This record gives sequence, structure tokens and C-alpha cells, in this order.
Amino acid sequence: MEERLHAFFATLYYCGLRPEEAVAMRVEDVTLPGPDAGDQLCELLIHTATPEVGKQWTDTGKIHEERDLKGRAQGETRTVPGHPALTRILRQHIEDEHLKPGDLLFQGETGGILAGSIIRRAWRSARKAVLPAHVFESPTGKRVYDNRHTRLTKWLNDGIPPAQAAEWAGNSVPVLLATYARCVEGQLPDLKKRLEADGDLPERPDLG
Repeated sequence: MEERLHAFFATLYYCGLRPEEAVAMRVEDVTLPGPDAGDQLCELLIHTATPEVGKQWTDTGKIHEERDLKGRAQGETRTVPGHPALTRILRQHIEDEHLKPGDLLFQGETGGILAGSIIRRAWRSARKAVLPAHVFESPTGKRVYDNRHTRLTKWLNDGIPPAQAAEWAGNSVPVLLATYARCVEGQLPDLKKRLEADGDLPERPDLG
């Protein structure tokens, strides 16, 4: 199961999804370019979230409850581009799992919703396998949700306009900037070059 979750974690990392959005995705929500296409970016359609709320909090008695997207009007969707590396991973995942268009993209052991407990256990095992002990015990990347934080921070650090990053993330611009403004770094040299590119004012004419 942990190996099968590679595609799930890759989707969180490359597209900045909330975990409850990723577990709700169907295969038909993914647009993959052909293997020989010049543009290998994929596109994800996000339209539903199924957060874990506990059986006692749902009308159906199920652990997950289907909801509209956070911060969006009822029925509203958003699309998020995915890196070519994610295209390769998802294409292989769909092939290996023999998934059909209407199937959940990331399934639990019995084909249903992927449980949060399985996700968290797999993430903990992955961190423990690759991180030094002192880093593993630290807060660095401790939560599955930190994959989303990493991607949103990278978008901003890469110069993606905040309005576009907010659209892809499903946030408002004020929330995005309030949360991530202090994480943006490395852009000062480029910003200085832009200032220099403005050029000088015309020289003052010699009135003598």
C-alpha cells in the first residue's frame, strides 16, 4: 500500500492539493497528454473534497463526508496544472492499478476512499526511511499537509503571480499572502534587475 501511495503524495507535492481533495479525485478528473505530445503538463480538475469528520458527525454514518471545495461557491471547480514528472507518475499509476475513468484515482485497500490513517502511517514511514533521526523528530514536513505548503511556497518563490497561485491553490489572495509572504525568498536579485531596467530619467538640459 505504501508504494501505491507514491502517486498520491506526488500529486499533493506537485499540485498543492489538500489531502481531502486528492482522495476525492476520479481518474476522469485527470487530463494527461499523449506520451509523444510536446507539452507534458497534465491538468487536474478539482471539484469535491471528502474530509474525515467521524461517523458521529455525518448523516450517513460514514467517516468521510463529501463537500464542495473550501472557500468556493456550491458546485464551483478549479483546475491545477501538474509538472511533467507528475504526468509520468499518474500515467504509470493508472496503468498499474488498471483504473477506469469513473474509478477513484487513489483507492483504499478495498477500492473505497483512502483512509487518513493509512496516509499518515505511510507518510511517517517515508519520512523515517529517508530523514536523519533529528530531522525526523523535528516539525519539518511532519504533516501530510506540509506537501501543500511546500508547493505553494515554491510557486511564490518561482515568481508565480499571487493571484494565479491563489487560483490554483483554492485560496483567496489575502489568505495566501498572509500565510506565505514570509516564506518568499531569493527574488531580491531579480527584483533589483527589474528596477535597473527602468532606465534613467533624461539628463537635465544645460540652461547655461
